Amino acid sequence: MANTNTITTHPSETACPQSVIESAITTLIKTPLGATHDLFQVLDACQHYVDALIENDDSTECMALCGRLLAAFEVLKVALKAPLPTHLIERLTVDVAEPDNYRGALSTDSETLREYCVALTLLLLQRQQSAEQEEHITGLLFELVNVLVEDLKTPRFVRTEGGLTMISGEAVPGIH
Repeated sequence: MANTNTITTHPSETACPQSVIESAITTLIKTPLGATHDLFQVLDACQHYVDALIENDDSTECMALCGRLLAAFEVLKVALKAPLPTHLIERLTVDVAEPDNYRGALSTDSETLREYCVALTLLLLQRQQSAEQEEHITGLLFELVNVLVEDLKTPRFVRTEGGLTMISGEAVPGIH
């Protein structure tokens, strides 16, 4: 029996902050993601999963987040092949192009970069690396996802008198 002067805490006092974090992770993991989501929604989901992953130390939650991230990458694979909806074309269009401002950090195409992210996620799911290696892999995954998101959300089109053209100057016959 505990003395009234002890510094031990009641289990409900220590569970409160933890449950707030758990509910955020649980909500994130339970959020559905599928073919009805557009490219930007899928990219946002990938970013939310990797943000939560980099901040999390619980191995069970990290595994769940990696599983959701892997599923999101598969949805992204489909979204990358689908034609862009009008509202996204509008968000990716500028009135005046400055080509040097829109170059991505990597010369790798989006699908290859997605595959790199998948490979890193699978590596994390295997749980064969040391804690330090896992931290580095998670950090690299975080960086690559952010590069992918930034690249895919960067304007690609410019309005001209003849219609939309690519910022690089190419005509846009069928926008994807």
